[in-house]
Amino acid sequence: MTNSTPPEPRRRPARAATRHALLTAAVAVFARQGIARTSLSEIAAEAGLTKGAVYSNFASKDELLLAIMENHLIERMCDATVVFDAELSTPDALRRAGARLLASMVADATWHQLLLEYWTLAVHDETVMSTLAAKRRELHATVTHAIATAAAAYGVVLPISADELTVTLMALSNGYAVERSIDESAVPDDLFEKVLTLLVRA
Repeated sequence: MTNSTPPEPRRRPARAATRHALLTAAVAVFARQGIARTSLSEIAAEAGLTKGAVYSNFASKDELLLAIMENHLIERMCDATVVFDAELSTPDALRRAGARLLASMVADATWHQLLLEYWTLAVHDETVMSTLAAKRRELHATVTHAIATAAAAYGVVLPISADELTVTLMALSNGYAVERSIDESAVPDDLFEKVLTLLVRA
């Protein structure tokens, strides 16, 4: 009689890995066919997971989409403000932050398109709009903290509150993205740098 080695039990991927896979897959599918035409089943299939895996991480497509937007915005704003950790003069740091913001806006045009599409859907659904507003307030708080910290570290005098500057920069980013998608030449590569330099002073 021969001894057989029992197969090792199949291990489920870690929750963090599953969540990351779903977020990555959702970005790809949303970008390819838009929010309204995308189902959670399609996102699960793109990630190579079951629909149950989606619901174990996200209660709905709205929650999944908001998580994508949150991750994206925080990453981009952190990438822009990290220049203030370097040994740069304030004007140089501002110019580099502006360049990074514009570069990310150009590279991530899809994100702005998704935000506009989601906003259009939310306009006709009070519950969705309320959820979007709550999530944006959380994002504003995160970015505001980063701006206030950078301003204090560099002795920068903000012309308006850090919270108001956050809203202004996010609105500019979205507006520039729309204008650039219509006419790329309308938004010069150094425009964000110029605006940041005008907005703040040492």
